[in-house]
Amino acid sequence: MSWDTVPGRNGEGYPDPTASTALARVQHSQKGLQSKRAGEHFENMITASLNWYCDKGVAFVEKTPEPMKPLRKPDRQGRFLACYTKAGQPDFKGTLTGGRAVVFEAKHTDSDKIDQSRLTPEQVESLTLHHKLGAAAFIMVSVGLENFYRVPWEVWRDMKQIYGRKHMKLEDLEPYRVQYIAGILKLLEGVEIDYTEEGGTP
Repeated sequence: MSWDTVPGRNGEGYPDPTASTALARVQHSQKGLQSKRAGEHFENMITASLNWYCDKGVAFVEKTPEPMKPLRKPDRQGRFLACYTKAGQPDFKGTLTGGRAVVFEAKHTDSDKIDQSRLTPEQVESLTLHHKLGAAAFIMVSVGLENFYRVPWEVWRDMKQIYGRKHMKLEDLEPYRVQYIAGILKLLEGVEIDYTEEGGTP
């Protein structure tokens, strides 16, 4: 049997999508790559800002290492093959001056809304537990890498009850806007303890 006579297959037997389907797949792939790069850039902005807060003595907050699963034993140089497993923890964790924990997830969107479903069940559970224990827990949202918002965990968690839907629009996010000044996201303003410019000590 020749594959040329089978509908939807090319001469080698592989699926042969129409031009519009193939173009849609390419565009979807490109959009996914752009979104991934934007998310990485947002996390780099956050890291730079957290380093500034650390230098001021206000907080020490780090990116949570991505969970990895080793696939082979280490070689003689200690290197090993591994793959990332499903993200289970919020992106950033640390401590504010005075001892209060801070835990938050970072989410980027190029849309005019942000969906509650962007968090995994494991992240929801972790943020819920940290919040119950008194940590400053929130979601940092980037819209187009131009507008930034710090959404308190209780607002994100109760989105359906507050807004009647499981997403937040730009007008919903506005009360939680975070300033971006001189390359620094002021993401801990209103959370951290006051500090002096000289030593970082209240």
